[in-house]
Amino acid sequence: MLPLGTVAPPFELIDTVSGNLMSFEDVRGSKGTVVMFICNHCPFVMHVNDELVRLANDYRVTGFGFVAISSNDVGNYKQDGPRQMQRVADKHDYPFPYLYDETQEVARAYDAACTPDFYLFDSEDKLVYRGQLDDSRPRNGIPLTGRSMREAIDALEGNKEVPKNQKPSVGCGITWK
Repeated sequence: MLPLGTVAPPFELIDTVSGNLMSFEDVRGSKGTVVMFICNHCPFVMHVNDELVRLANDYRVTGFGFVAISSNDVGNYKQDGPRQMQRVADKHDYPFPYLYDETQEVARAYDAACTPDFYLFDSEDKLVYRGQLDDSRPRNGIPLTGRSMREAIDALEGNKEVPKNQKPSVGCGITWK
């Protein structure tokens, strides 16, 4: 896992919705930035899509930036390609850019391992949280709340220390080329 305190690795990727090239600077928020590695086909991502939208809508207005990145090899999962990414973003009305990491260089720079995988950077672009959205998983019966991410964002927003005990993400492994 990327060590806490790491400065956000830079990137420039195409947003599959707008067609624009976007960088970390373009998506960063004044209070912090959430970087999410997701994809279209993973049942774990499908399970959390609605909460991702709620989370971003709740915190964007308070100064947090959000971005989703798909790094899967589309040779293995054609449904994770840019055109399908745009359709998923439109279907769920993503309030954040959905970027395509064709070379997988960004996923490697972030040490992303699975989808979904979450990273929270503070106002100085230093990593303060990496891990799961919450304890909910497809078919485990635990309500989807975004609790782990919300607690980390709330701590950062309240100028409190983000808990160091962070559970890693669980999901589908990123398909590497």
